[in-house]
Amino acid sequence: MIKAIPPVRGRVGRPRKRPACLYADRGYDHDKYRRLVWRTGIKPRIARRGTPHGSGLGIHRWVAEQTIALLHWFRRLRIRWEIRDDIHEAFMTLAAAIICWRRLVR
Repeated sequence: MIKAIPPVRGRVGRPRKRPACLYADRGYDHDKYRRLVWRTGIKPRIARRGTPHGSGLGIHRWVAEQTIALLHWFRRLRIRWEIRDDIHEAFMTLAAAIICWRRLVR
């Protein structure tokens, strides 16, 4: 999956090919994964098992989990019923538009 990361957009100049660091949860807490990520030139920020929460890593994960929770408001997206990818993507786009509209109206 690391090789499939698209180029990072940002400052003017030579574009970055990979992010500066990678955040992961305790499921990836193994030296094998840390070495693999370091080899690609990315700094691993992996939470350690057996340590109390408060490392600050959950701040970045919460955004992704909240997005998935917002999309689960729509029953049709909880379980993927559509066989065709384009129809499912259309429903995802519609759901994202409705979520943004609801946030802007408030």
